[in-house]
Amino acid sequence: MDQIKLGVIKEGKVPPDKRVPLSPQQCIEVESKFPHVEVYVQRSAIRSFKDEDYENAGVKVVDDVSHCDILIGVKEVPKPDLIPNKKYMFFSHTFKKQPYNRSLLQTILDKKIQLIDYETLTDKNEHRIIGFGRYAGIVGCYNGFRALGIKKGLYNIKPANLCEDRKELEEELKKVQLPASTKIVATGFGRVGNGAREIFASLNLREVSPQDFLTTDFDEPVFTQLSVSDYYAKADGSEFSKAAFFESGEGHISTFPRYLEVADLFVACHYWDSSSPFVVSRADLKSDKIKTTVVADVSCDIDGPVASTLRPSTIADPLYGYDPATESEVDFMAEGAIGVMAVDNLPCELPKDASEDFGKELIEKVFPYLFGEDPDRIIERASETNLSGELMPDFEYLTSYLAGED
Repeated sequence: MDQIKLGVIKEGKVPPDKRVPLSPQQCIEVESKFPHVEVYVQRSAIRSFKDEDYENAGVKVVDDVSHCDILIGVKEVPKPDLIPNKKYMFFSHTFKKQPYNRSLLQTILDKKIQLIDYETLTDKNEHRIIGFGRYAGIVGCYNGFRALGIKKGLYNIKPANLCEDRKELEEELKKVQLPASTKIVATGFGRVGNGAREIFASLNLREVSPQDFLTTDFDEPVFTQLSVSDYYAKADGSEFSKAAFFESGEGHISTFPRYLEVADLFVACHYWDSSSPFVVSRADLKSDKIKTTVVADVSCDIDGPVASTLRPSTIADPLYGYDPATESEVDFMAEGAIGVMAVDNLPCELPKDASEDFGKELIEKVFPYLFGEDPDRIIERASETNLSGELMPDFEYLTSYLAGED
């Protein structure tokens, strides 16, 4: 088997991202599991794992990775940094025709680069196999409880980004003291929703059914986690079909606002398609029956399905308020305001843990096919471009996007 040189590139996007695709120990693990692969790490001053961490582990740290066959990073690579005729893996944010990255994809084609986008890596059943969603759910849910403590004057825990790691974050959660009547509602499962569940478990919260959540009072804090069938219904009153809903959300209505009448905290972890109705509209939030005081919008679709999410917030300034009467942003602590947490790069708050989790998935679910046989065409189907400077067949729909027509 031919030798393969794998390069871990430095992140060049501004603002900087401290995450990495592989930790120092994982680089060594790659070379052990795949003896024909050599790993090189490009020097960087911004990583959560320092250059010396890699060197101390026995990883080759270099200034120049142009000798490598495959180059992997996390975020978009600045166009001047792209090396022609290489295979790259990173989140390009192009396959949904994002206008701000049109020129990036054009440059990738011009430089005859094979782009393998993490976001398009799927198994033979077309289920995504890698992502940072778990840590988005973990950090976003933690941030939601932090926001609730501030809003209600109950307790104060550290911002997640000031925790050294997941272990310290778990220690902070021990400070959370919730009134017995507290109710938390979450939407969505998948990577993000299951990440949020890890926080609920750390807090030893009791899970109850959606129906009991709506109709029963409890003598302890509880949560319920909703599937789409729990908060969407057919507009004509006919039977709800999850398969039909995922095909198209048209002809459906949201039944979610009833949960806001009993929940203190809403943790939004759902995937939303533009064909579906909003989960909660601006009109819904004007109701004087709304009890919810904090919305932790982990999904963070701007001006979309969760009406209080007017803009993304930042790690440095994660909270703002939404005034239902004026439909505008106000101070987080303003009377009558719904508190909003809408950080859109949540895994960056625990970069070491998120990186290790991501690297584990790379090693288990991607590298066997990247470095060996690929009977299910996992790498081919995730490649937006090839080394000849062409769009791959599955991505020919991007032709009009590249021409500026979309």
